[in-house]
Amino acid sequence: MQFGEALPPLEVDIDLIRRLDRNGPRYTSYPTADRFVKTFTAGDYREWVKKRDKTNPLSIYVHLPFCNTVCYYCACNKVITKDKSKAAEYLGYLFREIEMQGELLGKTSPVEQLHWGGGTPTFLSDEEMRSLMGKIGEHFRLVDGGEYSIEIDPRKVNDETISTLAEIGFNRISLGVQDFDPKVQLAVNRIQTEEETLRVIRAARREGFKSVSIDLIYGLPMQSVQGFLKTLDKVIEAAPDRISIYNYAHLPLVFKPQRRIEEKDLPAPKEKLEILDQTIRRLTAAGFLYIGMDHFAKPSDELANAQRKGMLHRNFQGYSTHADCDLLALGVSAIGKIGPTYSQNFRSLEDYYEHIGKNELPIMRGLVLSSDDLLRRDIIQALMCHFALSKADLESKHSIRFDEYFKEEVSILKDLSREGLVELGDDAIRVSPKGRLLIRNICMVFDRYLALDENQVKYSKVI
Repeated sequence: MQFGEALPPLEVDIDLIRRLDRNGPRYTSYPTADRFVKTFTAGDYREWVKKRDKTNPLSIYVHLPFCNTVCYYCACNKVITKDKSKAAEYLGYLFREIEMQGELLGKTSPVEQLHWGGGTPTFLSDEEMRSLMGKIGEHFRLVDGGEYSIEIDPRKVNDETISTLAEIGFNRISLGVQDFDPKVQLAVNRIQTEEETLRVIRAARREGFKSVSIDLIYGLPMQSVQGFLKTLDKVIEAAPDRISIYNYAHLPLVFKPQRRIEEKDLPAPKEKLEILDQTIRRLTAAGFLYIGMDHFAKPSDELANAQRKGMLHRNFQGYSTHADCDLLALGVSAIGKIGPTYSQNFRSLEDYYEHIGKNELPIMRGLVLSSDDLLRRDIIQALMCHFALSKADLESKHSIRFDEYFKEEVSILKDLSREGLVELGDDAIRVSPKGRLLIRNICMVFDRYLALDENQVKYSKVI
């Protein structure tokens, strides 16, 4: 594969999207987490940790589940409470998990990447966040210049908190905005002023944060094209380094808070696509590059650089610049990757506390990837991150003949080629500019589990 050149501009074909839109995974992993099995235990995890090269870099994800209030659209694993003592109790168990994992992994591996997500990580007090980072540093080798990020609710932090985050080592910050329109905010129970958001961005810039990212959601109740574009203009003016535009997946049978959203208030499919179309046009005109899926970045951003160099990766937190890191998962429901395995912690606080209380790693389920899984994961990673794959590279790495091994898949790709989504060559498969928005459709062709299970209602729409 040739890297170093910018990808051609994205093309938006609304008619094509309307015809091909379907339910499908987001591919933050392959196989997806719903394919994990309970027969994978903490004992299996320990054995695979013993086999890893302890000099390889490490990425750490910490899940902090608490929120003061519920946002109706949210599909995260969270605990709604105003009782701050809940955080102190949680940290007691989390610290013990850190100690157990530290005993297993040791301090040899440099921690190149660290991310705190939730919930709302800043539900913790400044002193609690300082203690948590100290505990991580006690058991793992944090490095200067690592990519250390945290998710922020602008409504719940002040300038002093941003200063604390910089002091303890964070250098990247992600802010949830979703939409500035008061009608939309009321409909999703998230009242957040523009000034609250801008104040946090200004504080982060003063403290020297290397990257500021803003999250938006399209398809929320009461949204309109003009209303969302007003929000977008304000966000662009704030000059973040990255902007994520997520498609609201309305799955009220799966996510209880979404039952408070009236379906009649959701934008019609045609208007939702128009919001997406106009958003892409406006971001592109403002100089942002389409990285993939929901992500846009300035050309100077690390994600854009990693994509140009062929080093972009996708994991459970989205796009990443550290493809060679094992991922250590800490906290309730967190998902990690060690070698050719995935593992997930228990999803309820009760189960999580119970196992840690017995000095057991709180692993609920996981998966050891087969050779076929690893091959298909490489393909899906290449498509999601670089919109192209090299048959020769895959044949050399996995000892296969691509067109023979994927005879059925190539046949399906020919149909997508006729639709203009992909270009099929003897040596490579490339996603066309108009196919990039439908990348999930293309990846689904290589998903063996979907071929065995036609029920895709549990997934959101690809657009």
